[in-house]
Amino acid sequence: MSTSEIIRQKVIAMNPDKIFSYRDFGFPPEANGSVLKSLSRMANRGILTKLSNGRYYKPKQTVFGALSPSQDEIVKDLLVQGRRTVGYLTGLSIFNRLGLTSQVANIIQIGCNVKRNMKKRGIYTIKFVVQPNPITSANIKLLQILDCLRYINDIPDTDVSNSVTILKGYILDMTVQEQKTMVALSMRYPPKTRALLGAILECGGIVTMAETLFKSLNNISIYKTGVSPSVLPNLNKWKIK
Repeated sequence: MSTSEIIRQKVIAMNPDKIFSYRDFGFPPEANGSVLKSLSRMANRGILTKLSNGRYYKPKQTVFGALSPSQDEIVKDLLVQGRRTVGYLTGLSIFNRLGLTSQVANIIQIGCNVKRNMKKRGIYTIKFVVQPNPITSANIKLLQILDCLRYINDIPDTDVSNSVTILKGYILDMTVQEQKTMVALSMRYPPKTRALLGAILECGGIVTMAETLFKSLNNISIYKTGVSPSVLPNLNKWKIK
């Protein structure tokens, strides 16, 4: 059976929206040129869609037309390499998923431990934000919440008080261990993030953790957010305006 026929059969058997590269077909390196030519021909015939160099997907067809893959699928190779977690979704994608905004954009932000250049994949622009904490599958949710607190004034189509109210619910619903880990992770975030987290924890009666955060702050700094006292009654103590 020819290389092109083997590829054709494998593509037919694939689930729609699964992104793959020419390397995923298991051919030896010397066959890469033939594999790429076969995939390019299938893309020209509309069987596949090219996402970026060497990366394709079989679009899912609906009555409304072809659907693009999910954002998670588009960037999965940038989030996990082998068995190691190297990045996580943040920014507008997470603002939307957590119910902080209804807006969806064609910019995908990824938190990672090293500085990386912007990428283009299909309609999406992928930007990278340096995360100073270690990134693990266990702490991604906590880092995403901390990122939301950090960029609380940049969340579109909402007001700060609404965003803080929603995040407050997530934080106070966490286990004690998750809250402790979040406090530890927040020490590598800007002071405003720690102030918001501390005020939220204190409102929930989690005094010891809140005090740890309070001691980490400069007592003359003021953190401008625009949050309402009805959401954080203790905001004066935390110098949050």
